[in-house]
Amino acid sequence: MTKQIWKPGNMLYPLPAVMVSTADCGGNANIITIAWTGTVCTNPPMIYISVRPERYSYNMIKESGEFVINLTTRELMKAADFCGVRSGRDTDKWKQCGLTQKPASSLKYAPVIAESPVNIECRVEKIEELGSHHMFLARVTAVQTDEAYMDRNGRFELNRAGLVAYSHGEYLALGKKLGTFGCSVKKNSQAHSGRAEKRTSSGKITEKNRQKKRMKGQNTGKNRRSR
Repeated sequence: MTKQIWKPGNMLYPLPAVMVSTADCGGNANIITIAWTGTVCTNPPMIYISVRPERYSYNMIKESGEFVINLTTRELMKAADFCGVRSGRDTDKWKQCGLTQKPASSLKYAPVIAESPVNIECRVEKIEELGSHHMFLARVTAVQTDEAYMDRNGRFELNRAGLVAYSHGEYLALGKKLGTFGCSVKKNSQAHSGRAEKRTSSGKITEKNRQKKRMKGQNTGKNRRSR
């Protein structure tokens, strides 16, 4: 396989295309679409977003120390794109995209996007000035989820929401399930289980055959006696 060598760059794809809602201390709210985001810690739950300082939302996040990561679905894809190519300085993105502000459960300023299936409420703990982007390292303070995706057993089925990813300039809908966490290990156990079941089934058949032979032998003896 022949490969080309390129200069250093960000080629880690796919990425989540999320809409980040925030507000300044005066209550002015905005939405910014971000792909540079991810989980950094489980306990305590922490997450990050990276934003260019010239973006309108940057000072809002820095001032209030709050933001909400709102997951994007197929239905929200065009809104996410709009919020990524238009500036909140001269556009009311909430109105233009028909999105609804609702209060966060644990934050004072930043609202959540009601139409998103998952709202991850975050409070900034540290700002790393890395270069073109500054990274907001934040603690997750609460998560809101849409009850429409809860099953009968109370399990949240997020993958039914039709989530969207971003890859190399394109928005992609998440598709067919290929496996589950740990499936590489489970395959061996399933194969072993399958062989065990096969042996068990073979054993049952053998036992049935034995019973048939015994019955046949008994019937043959009866026939002989009756003669």
